[in-house]
Amino acid sequence: MTRRLISSGSSFEHDIGYSRAVVDGDWVFVSGTTGFDYARMTISDDLLEQTEQCLLNIEQALQQAGAAMSDIVRIRYLLPRREDFPLCWPVLRRWFGEIRPAATMLVAGLSDPRMRIEIEVTARLAAPDQA
Repeated sequence: MTRRLISSGSSFEHDIGYSRAVVDGDWVFVSGTTGFDYARMTISDDLLEQTEQCLLNIEQALQQAGAAMSDIVRIRYLLPRREDFPLCWPVLRRWFGEIRPAATMLVAGLSDPRMRIEIEVTARLAAPDQA
């Protein structure tokens, strides 16, 4: 089994000491991902824009790992305000309505007050004959 580290280029990964994702055998573990645009290190104030950017960041990490959004089997949503979660549902349904991974939503303080959502996923690479 091969272990491979995936980076988004975010300064957070270097400063804190983690990887955007780790590929371990058939499994891809994507770190908690926020709505930062890592190329510009900016973040929108808008919750739905942050949610969309989280998912774009996750999609990019999965692609680097050789996986797709459809390979996600587990997802965790972290939000500082529980009342914000239903506002995200249309975006989440668009991305996950057909995939329907196991999911958990937690209310938790995030490391930067500008962050309104953080999303973590686990994916399993499809067997070559199933891709």
